[in-house]
Amino acid sequence: MISVIMLTYNREALVGRAIESLLAQTYRDFEFIIVDNGSTDRSGQIAEEYAKKDPRIQVIHRAQGNIGAGRNTGLDTARGEYIAFIDDDDFVEPTYLEYLHGLAEEHHADIAVCGSWREVNGVQQPKYVFDGIFSYTGEEAVAEMLRREKFNSANPTKLISSRIFESLRYFDVGKYDDIRTVYRQFALAESVVVSGKPLYTFVRHEDNNSTGTTQGEAIPAGQIAEYLDAFRERTCWLSERFPGRADYWLYTELSYALSMYDKTTNTASRERLKQLLLQYQDDFRAAKRFYTKRDQELLQLHGGEFA
Repeated sequence: MISVIMLTYNREALVGRAIESLLAQTYRDFEFIIVDNGSTDRSGQIAEEYAKKDPRIQVIHRAQGNIGAGRNTGLDTARGEYIAFIDDDDFVEPTYLEYLHGLAEEHHADIAVCGSWREVNGVQQPKYVFDGIFSYTGEEAVAEMLRREKFNSANPTKLISSRIFESLRYFDVGKYDDIRTVYRQFALAESVVVSGKPLYTFVRHEDNNSTGTTQGEAIPAGQIAEYLDAFRERTCWLSERFPGRADYWLYTELSYALSMYDKTTNTASRERLKQLLLQYQDDFRAAKRFYTKRDQELLQLHGGEFA
């Protein structure tokens, strides 16, 4: 059985679509835990109305907290062998659960990942869509995730063995729960299988919590500090767990910092990012073998500022 967890907060215009996309699944053996995170609109009431019609739905109302605390509430209730997440402003294809479950079972994987669409103003764009299926160890999956080419650190698009959460919970402080937790999920996995088949749609709008994380979007100034602290924590944690790739973990921190430098115009934020890149400029240069095309383009554009 699969436990699907959805946190909702003031999404009365969108939450119904998300719920209906789950109820339309071809895979039927799941429980649907909806955590109303202190909504002040009808989001919680809408969820209750669906729960009256389908016994697989359980609605939990809680005082407003951060996203991580809300996800933990869902995890504390979940009974499934696998855990899946969906955001209340997104939707999934009817075969979302069936495909991921089959992928995990066939490849004996702790985590299965699918591709997705990014919808902007009703237009769908591919997001991590590709041909083929790839298998990784947990360490390899973390490294692949940080390349940002086949999948990302968002909680959706992933089916996760519940055993991963026996020793792991989301942080109950901060706004961005995924960047501090998802890489740990992969690191704790023995095996991961990844497909580019697009079965999840991320809907972009002005109220997205993840504004600034997509190419072409400006990063809000207030987001920079939390991201940098999380990336420093990530480098230290991964270097301790997988010391053989310590140079790569540091490189990814600097690569992300370079991307953020390019996507913010806030003076204080740019200065903090610049100081980090200057502090580790020798390490960044030494990591040239890891450079992506994006790194090369951004260094060509901004490299002179760190000389």
